[in-house]
Amino acid sequence: MNPTLTDAPLHRAFVSVLGRPGPVGAVLIAPRLVLTCAHVVNSALRRDRFDTALPSRAEAVALRLPHVDRERALVGRVVPELWRPPRSRPEPGHPLPPAPGSLPYYGDLAVLELDSEAPPGAEPAPFLPHREGYEVVAQWASGHALPTLRAMPRVSAHPWIALDVLGGTVADGFSGGPLWDRDRQAVVGLVVAAHETSGHPEPPAPATDRHGPPAAMYAIGLSSVEAELPDLPPVAVPAAGRGRQQLLGILEQLLTSRQDVRDCEERLAARLDRRSAGVAADIERLAGLAMGVRRGVPELLDIVYDHLAERRTGGPAETADWQRMLRIARVVSPRERLSVGRRRNLTALLAHCRAVDSGTLLRTVLPYADGTPPPVGLADATDILEGYDPHPGQPMPPLLQGVVHIGFHERAAGGELADDLDAWVRSTAPRLGVAPAAVDQFRADATAVHATTTTASRHAAAPPRVQVELLPAPPGHLFTYQIWVWSGDGRHEVVLTQDTEVASHRVVEAIRQVLRTEVREHPETALLEFFVSPAWLRLDVDTWEFPSDAEDSGFYPGITRRVVLRTSERTRETYASWKRRSSALPTSPRLLLDERCTDPAVARARLEVSPEAGIVVVSCDRQQQGRVLRQCIEAGVHTVLWHREDHGGRISTDLLALVEGVDHTQIPEVVRLERAKAMADPDCPTHHGRRLSLLHDGPDHRPPPLAPDPWALTQP
Repeated sequence: MNPTLTDAPLHRAFVSVLGRPGPVGAVLIAPRLVLTCAHVVNSALRRDRFDTALPSRAEAVALRLPHVDRERALVGRVVPELWRPPRSRPEPGHPLPPAPGSLPYYGDLAVLELDSEAPPGAEPAPFLPHREGYEVVAQWASGHALPTLRAMPRVSAHPWIALDVLGGTVADGFSGGPLWDRDRQAVVGLVVAAHETSGHPEPPAPATDRHGPPAAMYAIGLSSVEAELPDLPPVAVPAAGRGRQQLLGILEQLLTSRQDVRDCEERLAARLDRRSAGVAADIERLAGLAMGVRRGVPELLDIVYDHLAERRTGGPAETADWQRMLRIARVVSPRERLSVGRRRNLTALLAHCRAVDSGTLLRTVLPYADGTPPPVGLADATDILEGYDPHPGQPMPPLLQGVVHIGFHERAAGGELADDLDAWVRSTAPRLGVAPAAVDQFRADATAVHATTTTASRHAAAPPRVQVELLPAPPGHLFTYQIWVWSGDGRHEVVLTQDTEVASHRVVEAIRQVLRTEVREHPETALLEFFVSPAWLRLDVDTWEFPSDAEDSGFYPGITRRVVLRTSERTRETYASWKRRSSALPTSPRLLLDERCTDPAVARARLEVSPEAGIVVVSCDRQQQGRVLRQCIEAGVHTVLWHREDHGGRISTDLLALVEGVDHTQIPEVVRLERAKAMADPDCPTHHGRRLSLLHDGPDHRPPPLAPDPWALTQP
């Protein structure tokens, strides 16, 4: 596969490292800095590839830029602060080399400083984090046009990206070289190793292919590079086009004099380790400098904020122009909020925090974010939070929410960093357009919730719940599903998914597996909750059975468990109605919706007339039940009791009597006992417990996506 003209930025930055057994790859990241793998440097210096000792400044590495000046020899030396040899453990303080053939390992990064600047025509490579679904290209270090490699990222998990090889074969020359994303015109990682399908575990780095292409190739992504090398100068990024004109316009309004522009350009160039244009600086140069460097736009915001604060009383955070600049910055740089310095300061604090788990933090702040990778530590978790905008009506962005949560957990655990974390939030919030009062209010509310949760957990540890989200396929005999685990300690995550349609007994098998491996609960005593959409409210879950031997049979999820509704059709108004009805539960009367209410308009009117009724009995023909139940959901009713077969007359009286005078928290248990009575009396086929159904969406176990944080709903 021949390189195309669009690969010019890669060619101008591609570096060949000369050494044993042959040339290998590297990438130019600054006029005098080259990034590669540590094992590449070790091999070039004729050392063991996993040697952890820092090479001395006297040990020079021979380099060339084959696409710029093939004949010119360059000399590079390892920058001591940016040497990360391969190690077996994630902690940088444990530099034990990995065992032969073990994959993946950590570290394996090095930065070389050139004795002189790169030849004319060479340019630092643009970088971006890799994304799923984007094919990448790796190039052999010889610089020859043909030996290139096509690959597709399969999965990303710190510290490496795993890629499927689509075309070409792997050789030693790919080690340390860049992965190039042609669609986005950026380097997304460094090739570090290949998986050998022949059964030979060594060598761990790519070796000449003698047994066909490897099943997988591995690379170090940008996030791992930045985590391993926090002192690395900011890398270049592809110049953004979206929002550029808006950024130029707002800068012209905020920086009104030529001296203002020059001062900000000099500060920005110094922070980004770039050359200043001096007296030639203008708005175009200032915006281009910020947009061409990773985290350059947040750095520009930081500098402009300080510049305006020096010249205006009260600071710029409350001004309309500053708020507009923040909105434009999110268009230009959508996933970056923190400047380089603030990101490093936060990372340094988080390295010593131990009171909260990174996964728990993500589940707390982003309980239902789809596709969130498992964080490796708190720094990784806050990096994920940084890419999310606040919910509508909530001024606090998830990043600041996360740091506030870490702070009060550290304080509760007696940690010494809580005050430093609070100080970081106080200084960062105005630069993100968040008023100090909003930070104080969120901290007070979060602390109160944490204190309430802690007190409740001390009095009674709630048993974990297994929540099954059913997605039936017509006509309702096959299912896909997601199984969640919820526990009082803050855990709420998906543990099992099924994307292809299976029969009900396969769902029961999966539930049993989760009960056995995730929560270690007995099937007959575990809290199992089903979440079904309104279109499938009549789903016959009560008759599910598990086909197995006699002593292990009789697993009826709908008989001994609550059936809980989960629906995506709840709105802000629906939640407000649910909240109002829940607060009136101790005194509100039970409401009956019978055959006269099968018309949606009639049912809606009856529910509006009784705005505090939270417990409703539905008694109508089974063909009309779904229509009435939907009206209950939209009106915010959280407990609905109905019979799947019978209606009217005696059954209506029995169901009303069943819930009359019963505390709303005990209704699921009352329904369970009625079902058990029906099973215990097989000679009475008319017992109302046989086809009794319950939707209980009570306040004690409402899932997070259906119950937004109260603080978020009360803000203007």
